Amino acid sequence: MTRNINTEALPATLQNTAINAGRKISLPAGIFYLLTFVSIPTLSLYAPIHEPDFISHPGNANNIIIGGMLEIIVALAGIATAVILYPLLRKQNNTLALGLVASRVLEASTMFAGVAFLLTALDLHQNGPETDTTATSRAFVILYDRIFLLGQGFIPAINDLLLGILLYKSRLVPPALSVIGIAGAFPLVAGYIAILFGFVDRISPLAGLSALPVAVFEFSLGVYLIIKGFKTNSHCMAG
Repeated sequence: MTRNINTEALPATLQNTAINAGRKISLPAGIFYLLTFVSIPTLSLYAPIHEPDFISHPGNANNIIIGGMLEIIVALAGIATAVILYPLLRKQNNTLALGLVASRVLEASTMFAGVAFLLTALDLHQNGPETDTTATSRAFVILYDRIFLLGQGFIPAINDLLLGILLYKSRLVPPALSVIGIAGAFPLVAGYIAILFGFVDRISPLAGLSALPVAVFEFSLGVYLIIKGFKTNSHCMAG
């Protein structure tokens, strides 16, 4: 059972122990959360491969490779955030905390698959333009777009909903920050459905707007964990 004990009432040595233990978790978690934003440039890096005539224009494809590397970093960083936070969050609700780890792993798996699709399309491009090659290359790019929509347009909503609930109940961070994560999940799901049924384009401003609350939550959380760390009088820190 989780105990609601205010660590501020504990002796100074125990307070320092709680603070140090929290920093050992909050600092790397914050760093990894900020690392999940390094793939932002992929929108422009991947622009050439989305052109219909990409396969017929030989040239330097380093941008695609760099974009793929950035996505792999984000995938690994995403898993790291859930794994690092798990020891604290499981004290609040082990099922939700484990669900967060599983959701992050699933998200990363879609990203790994997406990178594989793009690199396969790139290999076809480098082998030279042929009728069959062009069609196959376009198919892999379309597969990337579809799995991106699932892995980075829907699953992050599950991630932040679970994390927001756990943080809100544990009071590890200010409640207002947790609420942003919980509330932000719903417009992201709405945006995913709108794109899925063709109501809005995948790269339209409206699609970006639906993802803004989740981005604000995760970036703010990363900055908060690095600068402030967890609140030492929270349920999880005391339990």
